[in-house]
Amino acid sequence: MSEFIADSSDQGLRRLAAGTLLVAFRGTTAPEWVLRDLENGLGGVTLFGFNVADPAQLSRLTARLREAGEPVVSLDEEGGDVTRLDYHVGSPYPGNAALGAVDDVELTRRVYRSIGDDLARCGVNLDMAPSADVNTADDNPVIGTRSFGPDTALVARHTVAAVHGLQSAGVAACVKHFPGHGATRQDSHLEIPLVDASLELLRERELVPFRAAIDAGTRSIMTAHVRVPALTGTAPATLSAAALTVLLRGELGYDGVIVSDALDMKAVTDTYGLAGGSVLSLAAGTDLLCLGPLPTEDDVRRIITEIVAAVGDGRLPLARLEAAAERVARLRAWFGTPQTGQAEENVIGLTAARRAVSLTGSASPLIDPLVVEVDTPPTIAVGDVPWGFSPLLPQAEVVRVKPETADVPGILERAIGRSLVVVVKDAHRYEASKSVVSALLAARPDATVVEMGLPIWRPEGVTYLATYGAARANAQAAAELLGV
Repeated sequence: MSEFIADSSDQGLRRLAAGTLLVAFRGTTAPEWVLRDLENGLGGVTLFGFNVADPAQLSRLTARLREAGEPVVSLDEEGGDVTRLDYHVGSPYPGNAALGAVDDVELTRRVYRSIGDDLARCGVNLDMAPSADVNTADDNPVIGTRSFGPDTALVARHTVAAVHGLQSAGVAACVKHFPGHGATRQDSHLEIPLVDASLELLRERELVPFRAAIDAGTRSIMTAHVRVPALTGTAPATLSAAALTVLLRGELGYDGVIVSDALDMKAVTDTYGLAGGSVLSLAAGTDLLCLGPLPTEDDVRRIITEIVAAVGDGRLPLARLEAAAERVARLRAWFGTPQTGQAEENVIGLTAARRAVSLTGSASPLIDPLVVEVDTPPTIAVGDVPWGFSPLLPQAEVVRVKPETADVPGILERAIGRSLVVVVKDAHRYEASKSVVSALLAARPDATVVEMGLPIWRPEGVTYLATYGAARANAQAAAELLGV
């Protein structure tokens, strides 16, 4: 064995190292280096919105990837705000917040079964979903509507339903973000968020949905780049053996595939570097390293070289790589297992969105409506996915304004004699948005407010619609309720 690890050029060791990587690439066709690496044992790929034009193109892409190897083909298809299949038009499914608001676990299972059917038809075999985070921080900048809600038991039962729905379609679920990202007030794309919770509180709150998902047979779990001082010390959980090996493997008894969150996020790279973070994550217990959209072919080469070097100098036991390879092989074998159950009809997303939307006050018939959408900056996790009413209200005038520069007097003048609808997304997180809405309502208390994020800030005494998400399905359901 010592001779095997002493030679850093050994192709067997490099193949083991490559097998831990999920790489990304730009464009709608696979570059030659990715195809070549798949032939040489690359673990697989993670696809993003820029890789997807339409289902037919995605099917061709994944078929070409499978010709080169046996890849794990993954993406983030959560429904709601986070979509890759419908990145350019918005998702036909509401996200977790809407499903949690309805609180019908059979509906959640059916929605995720339909998402799984869509993915399976396109050749995707691992969905980095659902989010099992208990969203206890109202101003959480990265989870929000991606969570089923702030109630632990509710999140747990809907996580189980989502896992069952996806996996009944033959698509592996990847429950995230372990050990829980819902109590954070920082975005791990930009820094290491803090979860200031004791181990007792973690067990009572954050870990409950993950325990339920493990019992439900989830095929994979994704790590979080969060720092939990009581558990991980100063390191993010993605790089913490205490979190992944002692807690997840040991205490929770999980023996499926552990997938890292994207390692190109600043929570990892700013302190540990991409290659260094990759080695530390593997040593902590990760089996598949999601590299994210930024690393290049050269970066992938450096990561493989660093993993090989770490085995050679003892930082990374060879047995850890072999265990990762064995778990991923089991996952690949599961991909080929015939699944049971009926495919779900493709209208279930709109059905769910209609059940989620809620109305406070009375929706009067709209007269020559002016719809003012108060712009909200996209988060990195969501990306620049379209949202709002523009394609759904052909009979209305829809304008998008930036809250910092909104011409309130001009809007009010434009709305004279017309119905005014004001649309926001997570207004509770943006003082400028609340100021614009408040100024408009002061002059037009008859206006209708539509909140397409979490309905936490609610102006008093106005007609108020909450959609619990900004997906295309959510907007359509709200448009129908408005009667336009």
